[in-house]
Amino acid sequence: MANWGSFFSGVAFLLLGVLWLFSQPAVAATKQYQFDIQVKNISRLCHAKPIVTVNGRFPGPTIYVREGDRVLVNVSNHAQYNMSIHWHGLKQFRNGWADGPAYITQCPIQTGSSYVYDFNVTGQRGTLWWHAHILWLRATVYGAMVIMPKQGTPFPFPQPHREEIILLGEWWHGDVEKIEKEGINLGLPPNMSDAHTINGKPGPLFPCYEKHTFAMEVEQGKTYLLRIINGALNDELFFAIANHNMTVVEIDAVYTKPFTTQALLIAPGQTTNVLVKANQMPGRYFMAARPFIDIPFPEDNKTATGILQYKGIPNTVLPTLPTLPAPNNSAFAFAYNKKLRSLNSQKYPANVPRKVDRNLFFTVGLGKNPCPTCVNGTQITASLNNISFVMPKIGLLQAHYSNVKGVFRTDFPDKPPIVFNYTGAPLTANLGTTQGTRLSKIAFNSTVELVLQDTNLLTVESHPFHLHGYNFFVVGTGIGNFDPAKDPAKYNLVDPPERNTVGVPTGGWTAIRFQANNPGVWFLHCHLELHTGWGLKTAFVVEDGPGSDQTILPPPKDLPPC
Repeated sequence: MANWGSFFSGVAFLLLGVLWLFSQPAVAATKQYQFDIQVKNISRLCHAKPIVTVNGRFPGPTIYVREGDRVLVNVSNHAQYNMSIHWHGLKQFRNGWADGPAYITQCPIQTGSSYVYDFNVTGQRGTLWWHAHILWLRATVYGAMVIMPKQGTPFPFPQPHREEIILLGEWWHGDVEKIEKEGINLGLPPNMSDAHTINGKPGPLFPCYEKHTFAMEVEQGKTYLLRIINGALNDELFFAIANHNMTVVEIDAVYTKPFTTQALLIAPGQTTNVLVKANQMPGRYFMAARPFIDIPFPEDNKTATGILQYKGIPNTVLPTLPTLPAPNNSAFAFAYNKKLRSLNSQKYPANVPRKVDRNLFFTVGLGKNPCPTCVNGTQITASLNNISFVMPKIGLLQAHYSNVKGVFRTDFPDKPPIVFNYTGAPLTANLGTTQGTRLSKIAFNSTVELVLQDTNLLTVESHPFHLHGYNFFVVGTGIGNFDPAKDPAKYNLVDPPERNTVGVPTGGWTAIRFQANNPGVWFLHCHLELHTGWGLKTAFVVEDGPGSDQTILPPPKDLPPC
């Protein structure tokens, strides 16, 4: 007779073993990508031109990883320009060597050379992106980065039927690098772009649109997740879908308290995830992106469109256009940003620093410096605390790590040299700025509050600021001059939005807080490429901590030389 008792005990043991295997945390994977930087002829608006691409694609390929993965991206440069790639929003803990901004954390990858970006995705999940971080090359060298939650971890919102990446960008007829150089030589803002794009395509409001319109098919009653990224060089953008509401569930790879809106505002560098339910009469509906324009400088105000198309509806049906906020609708912009709140759940808490060790106050302004070769004898500049940043000739992180003298100073002022009515009547005299490679040194693990104050030097303007190496909490924002006696009492220290790029409102201020627990040299700059080029940038030198796991990692062997 068979020994059924031992058989069943063997099966039970096997089942326990299988259950144990499934209960173990998934082992982190290593994801490898090859990025070939190459020039390719691309056609838009009835006009073909050579552009710099990754793997011949515009926009470039999407990187898909899972929280906890190690990522290796081998970037081989076959173009005539030097290149570096920034993984926008990734914290790169102790590993600034993989952060990417040229002459800040690395020297660029020379033509004919390669560099492997080697980094871990730790404690982050959601939508981020990557882009060139040298000259204006991110005009065409950019793409999405999707970090899926750990295996078996659901989204903290209804599971969508499908998801889609929506990359907003720009198109120039001319050579972007030549246009940038012409602007610098003239001392004036360079020519604006000729079109905005959705996934590299301008849409039917532009000529030769037949091949160059993004369309997304949906099924009645299903819910879709849109991962929206603003990759434009110089424009904050409104985005809407005709007759369809959007529910915001994430910004800059951080979950938010869901809220519904008919339109959203997204600054260059920012990402926004929204849920869209296909609950309208089956048809074809335009999705549209148009800039938020709050400055007197000329801007490309044309509307890019894509199509949300219900299954079974023929292409002959004319799409409906959405209603977008007026281009200068500052009130909508301010009200929209006020709705953003961190999810602040038990699983995804908002750990807002309560005690501040270091208070910083940076004024953001435009200026004019003498330039004998420029059109008006002056060149437009931009500054923080009246300092226009001068780019070094070697990477700041290398200089800091190897203690190379004479590359930068750590005396960036904690407050502006002169106190004035920052947002009063426009100031058009004494617009000169000082110039230098001056950084702010921050003690390891200290908590920092930084107030960014717009000024009416030449004009007030909205500025999206990006901090590398960190997320921060946007604890306060307001119109007019920041009042240190009254405004902090109104801060949101419970569930403020957590992000990596924040808009400083036109003629207003924004207060952010972060804990300086990531040692290295971390870039802080306006994400309008025009302003970055004019000097609207600086960097934090965050000192090493006492522990062996609180110091900068050694540089990789293949770090590009200068």
